[in-house]
Amino acid sequence: MSARMHPRTHRPAPDSVEVRLPWWAVALPAVAFAALLLLIVGPGQAHAATGDPAIGQLLGRILELLAA
Repeated sequence: MSARMHPRTHRPAPDSVEVRLPWWAVALPAVAFAALLLLIVGPGQAHAATGDPAIGQLLGRILELLAA
């Protein structure tokens, strides 16, 4: 009687690295980034009275480019 052969599992080559992440390891940072971005660009924008106007103009131009 011959012995059963077990199928081999895929193993990476010795000189390579295989990384497997769960879905939430990618989704959670993406959701957090989007939430923070919405807080910054949200409809209730408050402008600082003592801020540098050049920074405000730069942010305005960036928002215009992103909206286009």
